[in-house]
Amino acid sequence: MKRVADVVVIGSGVAGLSTALGLAATREVVLLSAGDGSTPWAQGGISAAYGEDDPLDHSYDTEVAGAGFCDPRNVRALVEEGPQRLAELIAQGARFDRNSDGSLSRTLEGGHGRPRIVHAGGDATGAEVHRALLSALQRSSVRTVPGRTVGLLQSEYGSVVGVLVETGTELQQIEARAVVLATGGIGNAYLASTNPATVRGDGIALALRAGASLVDMEFVQFHPTALHTGETSGQLPLVTEAVRGEGAVLRDAHGRRIMAGRHPRADLAPRDVVARAIEATMRRDGSDHVWLDATAVAPDVLRRRFPTVLASCARIGVDLLTEQIPVAPAEHFLCGGVRTDRNGATDVPGLYAVGEVAATGVHGANRLASNSLLEGLVFGRRVATALTLDLPAKDVGRVRELKLGDDRQPERIRAILSRYAGIRRDGAGLNAAVDELDSLGAGPLATVARAVVVAATARQDSRGCHWRSDHPHADERWDEHIVVRLDHEGRPTTLSSAVDAAVALGRPRVELQRAGTDE
Repeated sequence: MKRVADVVVIGSGVAGLSTALGLAATREVVLLSAGDGSTPWAQGGISAAYGEDDPLDHSYDTEVAGAGFCDPRNVRALVEEGPQRLAELIAQGARFDRNSDGSLSRTLEGGHGRPRIVHAGGDATGAEVHRALLSALQRSSVRTVPGRTVGLLQSEYGSVVGVLVETGTELQQIEARAVVLATGGIGNAYLASTNPATVRGDGIALALRAGASLVDMEFVQFHPTALHTGETSGQLPLVTEAVRGEGAVLRDAHGRRIMAGRHPRADLAPRDVVARAIEATMRRDGSDHVWLDATAVAPDVLRRRFPTVLASCARIGVDLLTEQIPVAPAEHFLCGGVRTDRNGATDVPGLYAVGEVAATGVHGANRLASNSLLEGLVFGRRVATALTLDLPAKDVGRVRELKLGDDRQPERIRAILSRYAGIRRDGAGLNAAVDELDSLGAGPLATVARAVVVAATARQDSRGCHWRSDHPHADERWDEHIVVRLDHEGRPTTLSSAVDAAVALGRPRVELQRAGTDE
């Protein structure tokens, strides 16, 4: 069966929904959904600087958390356009928590210099954002097709001109002048993650198959406080750092505070700092978790602000109100991804990316808390604006199918990535990962795992959420971004510069953007 549309959007999280809704009035749009993704699970909120809070301060906090590796121009777009997108979301019916005077309630999270996190349902912001966007979608002209995207259609001239989607037992072709990847991150490429099982990096693998470049794949963020349930694989409940924003502290097995004296913001340091401190404490004590102590926080505050966390704790028999709860880091967010320009265009004509699958540079080497929903809203609208103003011309060349294929041993792939490319890395382990992955085929999960490992192997310094014990400090010789593409055998490999990428593609020479530049 074949369909035709102007734009196909793959993914129904905040980025995909924002893109589709932004195009609904001007383009014929098909939205492909293989599940709700990570958006409904987001707890903390949306960071927004308005009123007395200057967007420049939000920009500063974002760039500090990103370890100086952010794209300043895109960060400016994020913080300046964010309040507008938040206002539009409220106009679409999103119900955020408010103070007694009717103003939006804003809380503090790690890495932020002041309270600027707008939240809903206490700690159910993602679910409310998703509900509001889905409700708006149902009132629009966008066609939604359930199913997993298993391939792209590419013309003989290189343009992406459609998708292959599995809908039940049927494989459908949908032709389009633009395809937007909004598939989320790579959580299920690791054994344990805060992401649902459907988030496995398919968009990353699809982009590589089409010839797109990835960048910053080594920067995989681990949330410091996933609830330690005793399970070692699958989706783990998140304990939002807003709990620490209200006064909770991290303690080791002996009751000592973990973050005291480690960072000026202590328990509210950026996530990479806190996650490394927890990992080091667990390794020192031979433990598989540490403790989060919220017993000094008023019970009514905990009940009002964190009903989701309270329910998760109750399911494993612990009470956030009266006792310390067990937590440990878990894979949470991919800071890199498919390389795009400011409007989501990749280096493959007709292919766009937005949200966690895309590398816009706004997160640098480590994402600031509650900037992910914001990114989806802001850059979803930017992609929609670009495709409203200038839709790619129809490509009439012959078409080939680029299919994902299957992974032979997915659990082994997850185990390899978790063991060697977690919070703590070193050259010997990364080289072992390369060797072990070599025998596991070219399925999507193996492709994603190799992309992370080759980028982490290439970066011989430490910054943000990439930390190597054999190169424990940042080194200015590694201020360039690591680019990953497929080699002639279809395996991810790194390119030393964008010049190499241009030569490989037979394209004009381009210079690689250095971290911290505005070019």
